[in-house]
Amino acid sequence: MSAARSGRGTLARELVLLAGLVALVAVLLTGAAAWYTARSGAEARERDQLGRQATVLSRIPRLSGLLVEGEQLIAGSNGVRLAVLDPSGTLHGPAAAAVSNAQRDVLLAREPLSATGTLDGRPVVLEGRAHGSGGVVLAKPMAEVDAATARIRRNLVLPLCAGLAGAAVAGLLLARRISRPLVRAAASARRLAAGRRGIADPGGYAGPGAAQEDAGPAPGGRPAAPGPAEVAELAEAMTVLEGALVRSEARQREFLLSVSHEIRTPLTTMRGYAEALADGVIPVERVPETGRVLDAEARRLDRFLSDLLDLARLEADEFRFEPAETDLVALLEQAAGSWRERCARHEVEFRWQPPAGGGPVTVRTDGFRVRQLADCLLANALRLTPAGAPVVLALAALPDGGARVEVRDGGPGLTEDDVAVAFERGALYERYRGERPVGSGLGLAIAHRLATRLGGALGVLGHGPEGGAVFTLVLPPAAALPRSRHRG
Repeated sequence: MSAARSGRGTLARELVLLAGLVALVAVLLTGAAAWYTARSGAEARERDQLGRQATVLSRIPRLSGLLVEGEQLIAGSNGVRLAVLDPSGTLHGPAAAAVSNAQRDVLLAREPLSATGTLDGRPVVLEGRAHGSGGVVLAKPMAEVDAATARIRRNLVLPLCAGLAGAAVAGLLLARRISRPLVRAAASARRLAAGRRGIADPGGYAGPGAAQEDAGPAPGGRPAAPGPAEVAELAEAMTVLEGALVRSEARQREFLLSVSHEIRTPLTTMRGYAEALADGVIPVERVPETGRVLDAEARRLDRFLSDLLDLARLEADEFRFEPAETDLVALLEQAAGSWRERCARHEVEFRWQPPAGGGPVTVRTDGFRVRQLADCLLANALRLTPAGAPVVLALAALPDGGARVEVRDGGPGLTEDDVAVAFERGALYERYRGERPVGSGLGLAIAHRLATRLGGALGVLGHGPEGGAVFTLVLPPAAALPRSRHRG
């Protein structure tokens, strides 16, 4: 949904507003600082000028006589007034009234004077310099300082406005530069969601110096996405996502083909026998046998669909768990009693190996699901174990308080390639359905997902002590499982 349809502002607009706000705050702070320092700067400049003039005048011989004869020439037309301090400590001249006794004492101590005073009822700036045994004081109206301050402040307005405008333009360019890859990445994501593959330039970065040939190689040998590191990471993530989608869709197609084949086979058999029964071509003495065939195919189809539902619930996080303190020794001894009889019917030797030292092995888990997982692994082992070979169920306590459950068999085992895909849906089924006894192709995938949901880990070795595969379930001392009133 576009920003206009969703009623939300765009990232570019928010970045422009944010950059403008930051620039406005910076300009206001700078302006405020300059506004308040303008007066001190103007006053410092005026004092510097007065100080230089006072220094020059302090070096003129017979300054008192010159003051009487040419006062206006010295003062000039800018309102500066002069006072002379003679060796007796007496002040002469138009600015004498602005100098206090304390300020006069500063000059008599041969120290420079920098102060303020009042002359004719108006504030003035005073700068004095000592000479000989006296001194010179210049007074300038504070109104001149205020006028200079006003000029400085007026001159600040245009640069501050120009800085604000420049920051807004820079914010706009920055917003476009940052938001362009995100917008194009969103468009690429929508194309991926629509089923399109092979997208080009998922990050969509097209900034200065962003030539693809300058980007250098990315991990994995692919050309790196140009632009900043974050944009390159976004482009790489989109590429990885596309590859994952392609692989997932390929596995889904293969799985659907396998599912359709597994469903079609019993349905075809059931339909053939049903038509034969309807047409009356099956002799009466073969009707019981035909019924058993139909029942077996129906059970096979029901088991396959049940496995599909279990896997769907596990992957959708809809499987229900009831955690409780569970004695795995008692739980697996019950399973051993059941499987010992089933293995005997197939002339397979069943062995139950309880933990060394005896005693219970207690963990907090869902015992029903642990038994379900053990049954799944034992059914898989029995299916592959020939007559006379063993199937082993073993339990061991772990030092951290957890437990390890092993199911070993004397079957053909697994290759390294088999181990790599053992828990993928239908992977081993597709490899061995014409060579070995196979189930629905979903059992190990269900077991792996169920072990993960129990907070444990399910691993596999291609060959164990009995010659066949070894499946190992490790359970933690306590798994955090969601409680429920009903089982899925």
